Amino acid sequence: MTLRFAYNTNGAANHRLDDALHLIKAAGYDGVALTLDIHHLDPFAETWAAEAGRVASLLEKLELTCVIETGARFLLDPNAKHEPTLVTADAAGRARRVGFLKRAVEIGAMLSAEAVSFWAGVPKPGVDHGEARRWLVEGLHEVATFATESGVVPCLEPEPGMLIETLDDYAALDVPGLALALDTGHCLVTGEREPAAAVREFADRIGTVAIEDMKRGSHIHLPFGEGDMDVPGVLEALEEVGFGKLICVELSRESHRADVMIPQALDYLRGCRRPGPVLAGEQETRRQWP
Repeated sequence: MTLRFAYNTNGAANHRLDDALHLIKAAGYDGVALTLDIHHLDPFAETWAAEAGRVASLLEKLELTCVIETGARFLLDPNAKHEPTLVTADAAGRARRVGFLKRAVEIGAMLSAEAVSFWAGVPKPGVDHGEARRWLVEGLHEVATFATESGVVPCLEPEPGMLIETLDDYAALDVPGLALALDTGHCLVTGEREPAAAVREFADRIGTVAIEDMKRGSHIHLPFGEGDMDVPGVLEALEEVGFGKLICVELSRESHRADVMIPQALDYLRGCRRPGPVLAGEQETRRQWP
């Protein structure tokens, strides 16, 4: 089968959204992972609905499909990165996060998104983790129910350092309709599973996949070829399980050179496949990448 690739706009933060989408299309991607942010379809702007409609029309024109991402750093609170979350002690803060995720679902429905991806959050010092888990489950139920009713697939992403950190943490949840947002690089950070093994084990629960390079034990998104990720192995696993949804490149630290990284990342993914056996009289022509 033919794998489908997307590029995350959090790696094009220095570009206007329209310019980023045109770059992604020109490079040959099938879609975009759209991280809602203050400058990329601000979900809290008064004109958010009109802007969502305009972006939906542009995506259709460019023949790009999408996934909605919700990991913007200071969208909800300009003074605290990623806050509030689903495990924030303040009930009003948790409600604000739930409201944002519902808005993301609404935008996802307008853009015919394949999925909306989000994470749990980090409990602050002094917060009881049992209580935080209760808050989390309540929020997840509310968001997942809203998404299902809206025809959008809600996906939870295990994130290193957060309350839901590993795939086992995700699997232990009992939230109907909640799919998995699998960031393959996170498996290298937590050391829980090899990324390709995670693809095979959770194949029937994956709603969206993120891919990048990472070094084992270090949560830094790296360009392909600079870490320990067995990219060909992950792609083979995705083909093996028949994964037909978007595989999203997430290079959030590369916005300063997005013009180079957007096409380079796709070239790598297309060219790094493991070659088949070399037949008699033939030469192996595997492409080499820096």
